[in-house]
Amino acid sequence: MQVILLERVAKLGQMGDVVNVKPGYARNFLLPQGKALRASDDNVKSFEARKADLEAQNLETKKEAQAVAERLDGTTYVVIRQASDAGALYGSVSTRDVADLLAEADVTIERRQIVIGQPIKILGLHTITLNLHPEVDAEIRLNVARSTEEAELQASGKSIQELAAEEEAAAEFEISELFDEIGSAGMDDDDDPRGQGNSEDPRDA
Repeated sequence: MQVILLERVAKLGQMGDVVNVKPGYARNFLLPQGKALRASDDNVKSFEARKADLEAQNLETKKEAQAVAERLDGTTYVVIRQASDAGALYGSVSTRDVADLLAEADVTIERRQIVIGQPIKILGLHTITLNLHPEVDAEIRLNVARSTEEAELQASGKSIQELAAEEEAAAEFEISELFDEIGSAGMDDDDDPRGQGNSEDPRDA
């Protein structure tokens, strides 16, 4: 199916380009979201008549998107989730979660603008792309942790595996210290300064 693009579409073309696409892609995405029109003679003429207005509108929305991108790009948001000791989440972090998180920061982003590469199912730091405009993207980072304290440690550069190893090492150290104290106490009991462990009476000598 031939369509005429009303805005830039990644990997497809620029505003005004007439391109061939699969019918399903056109019907389910491009046409309903107002990104393209069927490339009929009437629609091509209609686009040419609206081209200046569309370009002006695109420039304005691009400026607005760039302002939002400058505000968001490189920012980090903490997401508290329950997870196993190995760091696997009981569930995942979705685009809805990200949209709600940004809404709390007074930024309205539609779920379709949020790009999560791999499903977020483990603790740690994850980079998310926001398609704010066909020509403007921003990247934010999610710090997914079980507590704010753990999030702070992850932000300092420690992974969940390193944190678990440190906790295990600390626990082993405490146990070894405990056994050392018990061993020292036992030695103190065996060392009788009065010689009570000797069966002979020194007066019998």
